[in-house]
Order: sequence, then C-alpha cells, then structure tokens
Amino acid sequence: MIKKSIEIKLPHGLEARPVAELVQVASKYDSTIHIEVQERKVNAKSIMGMMTLNLKSGEMVDVIAEGGDEAAAVADMANYLEGATSLA
Repeated sequence: MIKKSIEIKLPHGLEARPVAELVQVASKYDSTIHIEVQERKVNAKSIMGMMTLNLKSGEMVDVIAEGGDEAAAVADMANYLEGATSLA
C-alpha cells in the first residue's frame, strides 16, 4: 500500500469535468485507489463518490493505492491533481 499527500492545484478544483478525468486516470489501473480528505474516504474510480468530496484548489488530500501497479497509480494521480497532466 502507498499513501501520498497531495495538494490540489487544478485552477477550479474538482468540478464535474476534472472529476470525470480523474476517474479515467484511476480506472487505468488495476490497484484499488482511494482519495481521503479529513475523515472521508472514497473510491477514486467512482464519479459519484468523488463528486461528494467537493474538493477545491489548495486543499490537501491523501491518495491511497494498493495493488500490483500502486506506485504508477499514485504517481499518475498526483500528476493530475497537481496540474502536471490533463486529458483535455
């Protein structure tokens, strides 16, 4: 299991489109991936779950992955959340 704290650097936070893109990133991996903020933990492959977090730019989240490709999954999720990559 890998857990990494990441600051969201997307200009508008995680609105509908960025959430959908993040779910696409997570879905590329076989590992189980969760996003945790404060006491809430949701499946990063669930659009509805991710929307409930209502995450804004500047917030800190933990990305937790477990599985054979966990390191690549966490790195890719971090790149997306930090604004380094975009699917658009």
